[in-house]
Amino acid sequence: MNYEKFRAELSAAGLTLRGFAELLKFNPNSVTNYKSLGEVPDHIAVIASLMHELVKRGGDFRPAIKRAHVRRKAPRGKSIA
Repeated sequence: MNYEKFRAELSAAGLTLRGFAELLKFNPNSVTNYKSLGEVPDHIAVIASLMHELVKRGGDFRPAIKRAHVRRKAPRGKSIA
């Protein structure tokens, strides 16, 4: 998915880039950096599309995200100690 379509999906779901990153425990800069590539990874595109679809149908994605117990990943290079 191209970056602008991704931003439109988030906006339609009622999220900012920062809000999306915080909800999924991503580094906000990592999400913003996709702009320079022009594309977002497929798994992130699917998440944004599903969030938009759920909101469009009158649902709320936040309880599902909480049930998933998303944890923040260690920064690259930090997991090997």
